Amino acid sequence: MAYVFNISLSVLNHLGRNLYRSFVTVIGEAISNSWDADADNVWIEIDVESRSMFIIDDGIGMNDDDFQNRFLRIGFSKRKNSEVSAKNRPYIGRKGIGKLALLSCAEKVHIASKSDGCDMVSGLIDNSDLDSAISEDASDYPLGIVNDCAKERLSSLKSGTAIYFENLNDGVINTIEYIEKIIALNFRFSLIDTSFKIYLNSKEITIDALDELASATQFVWQLNETNDNYLKEKISPANNANVKGYQQKTSSLPINGFVASTEKPSNLKIRGTGEKVTLDLYVNGRLREKDILKHIPTTRIVESYLYGQIHYDTLDYERDVFTSSREGIIADDPKYVDFLQKFKAIISGIIDDWDKERRKINEDGDPDNTAITSKRRKAQELFNATKNDVISGDIIKEIRVVDEWVTLLGEEAQFNIPSYTECFIAENLLREYIKYNSISLSKEAQNEIKRWREREKTAKDVANISYDIRKENEDIYYLDMDNLSNLVDKPTDRTKNAGVARDAVVYKPLRNAVGHTSVLTDNAKQQLNTVFNNIKARLQQKLEELRNQDGENSN
Repeated sequence: MAYVFNISLSVLNHLGRNLYRSFVTVIGEAISNSWDADADNVWIEIDVESRSMFIIDDGIGMNDDDFQNRFLRIGFSKRKNSEVSAKNRPYIGRKGIGKLALLSCAEKVHIASKSDGCDMVSGLIDNSDLDSAISEDASDYPLGIVNDCAKERLSSLKSGTAIYFENLNDGVINTIEYIEKIIALNFRFSLIDTSFKIYLNSKEITIDALDELASATQFVWQLNETNDNYLKEKISPANNANVKGYQQKTSSLPINGFVASTEKPSNLKIRGTGEKVTLDLYVNGRLREKDILKHIPTTRIVESYLYGQIHYDTLDYERDVFTSSREGIIADDPKYVDFLQKFKAIISGIIDDWDKERRKINEDGDPDNTAITSKRRKAQELFNATKNDVISGDIIKEIRVVDEWVTLLGEEAQFNIPSYTECFIAENLLREYIKYNSISLSKEAQNEIKRWREREKTAKDVANISYDIRKENEDIYYLDMDNLSNLVDKPTDRTKNAGVARDAVVYKPLRNAVGHTSVLTDNAKQQLNTVFNNIKARLQQKLEELRNQDGENSN
C-alpha cells in the first residue's frame, strides 16, 4: 500500500491565516504580489462607509493554470525557477503563504485576473464558508462566484489582477490620511524601480505625504551611498531649512538608508492612531522589521526621537529569514544577529552625535552622556528653558542673526550660570559660618556695609521703591566674598600663607564680571576656575573644622 500526505484545510490557520494583525502587513502582501507580477501601477481604492477595498494592478495577471496551480496552491514559491521577475525585479514572495494575509482582513475576498490573450479567471473566498470547511476537517474548498465589480475593474487593462475586499474588519478601517502616510512610509519599491507607482483613491502616493514629518526633522545621518528620494528631496539641508545637521556615516555592512531625529518625540506620532514612525528595516524595498531599536535597546532618551529606514537587501538569501506571519525576521538568524550587533555600534555613534548637535542649537541633549559635566549640562538646560520666555521661538527660527546670538550665549551660559551658582553657594555658606560662630564684624567690614546700605537707599529712592528688596536685612548680607573671607580665613601673611581672603582678591573682579552677566575671556575663565577651586578647598577645610568642633562638643 502506498502512503501519502493528506493536508487538512485547518493548516491554513496554522500557516498564517489568523496571524496577520496589521493593515501594513495585509496591504503589503497585496502590493508585493503586484510587484512580483511586474505591474507598473497599483490602485488601492478604499470606501470607509461601505467598509470595502479594491486593490488592482496592471501586472502580467494569471491564466487558468496560474490561478489554480500557483495562486491557490498554498506553498507555491515563485522562486522555484528564478530569483527575479521578467523585468529583473527581485521577487518578494518566497514561501507562497503570504496570500493568506489577504484572507485575514475581510469577510469576503473576490479575486479576478487576466493575462494577455487569455480569458479572465476569478473566484470568491468567503471566510465564513471557509471556516465551516475547516471545522469539518475538509481537504479542499471550492471557490464561489465573484462580484461583477471585480471583473469590471479589469475591463480597461490588457492584463492584471483585481482583488475586492467586502466587509473589512474593524482593524483595517482607518482614515485615508493615515493610510496614505502608512503607504508612503512603508512601501519604498520606487527606490528600486521608479516606474512602480501606488495610488490611493486615484491619488498617487508620493513622499509629499511625509511633509509634516520632514518639517519636524532636525538631524539626519545618511548611511553609505543611498538613492532615497525622501532623503534628497525632503530632509537634506539644501531642501529643508529646518534640518540643523546632516552627517554621512559609513559602515562595512552592505546597507544603505538613513537615520533621522525629530524636534520632539511627539512629532513621530501619527495623528488619530496609536501608531508612530519608527526606525525600520527593509529588504528589497519592503518593510521586514518595524522598530529595530527594540532589538538593540540603549535606554537612552534619544531613542524616542529617532526614525529612519535601513535597506539590507542581501538579508534575502538562500535561507528564508522571515517569520511565518511575515511581520518580522527570525531572531536567531546569524546574518540578522550580525547586523544587529554592528548596527548597535552605528546607533551608539549617532546617540553621541545627537547630544552634541542638540547642545549646539541650545536644545536639551542626552543626560546620560558624560561628554560634559552634569553641572554644565544642567546650566545649558536652564538656559534652554529660560530663553523661550525671553525671546519668541519663532524669532529665533526666522531671524538668523538672533539664532546666532542665542547659540553663542548658550555656549557661554554653560560657564557663567554655574559660576554664579558657585558664588551664591560659597558666599552664603561663609555668611552662615560667620553667624554660627558669632564672628564679630571688623571695622573694615562695618564701613563696607555702611557704604552699600547708603547706595541701596539712594537707588531705592530714585526708583520710588518703598518695600524691602533683601529677604535678610542683616549687616552681613551686604558683604561679598572679599570681605566675608577676611572675617573667616585671613592669612597673617598673604605672600606666604594660604587663606580664602588671599584667593578672594583675585576672585573679586572675575566674580563681579560674572555677576554683571559679562562674557569672560578664556584666560579669565581659566583663572576663575583655578581660584575658585582654591576657595572651595579652603571652605571645605573650614567646614571640616566645624564638624570636628561639633564632635568635640557632643562628647
